[in-house]
Amino acid sequence: MAHSTSRSPDRAASSAGGRPRDARIDEAVRRAVVEILNEVGYSGLTMEAAAARAGTTKPAIRRRWRSRQQLVIDALASTVGTAPTPDTGCTHCDLIAGISTLSEAFTTAIGRKALPALVADLADDPALERHFFELFFHPRRATTAAALRRGIERGDLRPDVDIDLLLDMLASTTYYRVLFGHLPVTPELAQDVVAVIMSGVATAQWRDNHTTG
Repeated sequence: MAHSTSRSPDRAASSAGGRPRDARIDEAVRRAVVEILNEVGYSGLTMEAAAARAGTTKPAIRRRWRSRQQLVIDALASTVGTAPTPDTGCTHCDLIAGISTLSEAFTTAIGRKALPALVADLADDPALERHFFELFFHPRRATTAAALRRGIERGDLRPDVDIDLLLDMLASTTYYRVLFGHLPVTPELAQDVVAVIMSGVATAQWRDNHTTG
């Protein structure tokens, strides 16, 4: 009697392209990583601890993230977010909103406890550095660049502005304070930074209708 060659849909899907990831596990692990980082910092985070707190297994985590560092990058992306800088029709409002999400996220312990050590690890691991840029850094940068280009199109910003320089200037104060901890990341920081930048690159048209104070 011939043996049946039929396979269950789940097994067939697994053979064809791998079993679909369970989004519930992904989310539980991200929450666990953020909690652990806030409690014990970067050096205290282990795959085993994340698995135990998320109610899953270390192999399940390994199938999703190849290293502890990748877990931290994913946690940063989920905490800080990569949502687009809004298009409200108001250039300086858009920039304040975009930078505020960065400042708000880094007022939590995760920024100070995780970011400096993670940045140090990036220097020795090109693959990890690419992952950091692709998942976290470039998406945020691209959406703020789009906000700056909208500002140029509206006539709010000078058309000759150096967008890459402005992007660095907008975010650098927050990163600098998180990395070195010499001054706090305050709720007003985003507004203060945008006010200084607009005072230098806004058009006369924008100045006639706005104040940066």
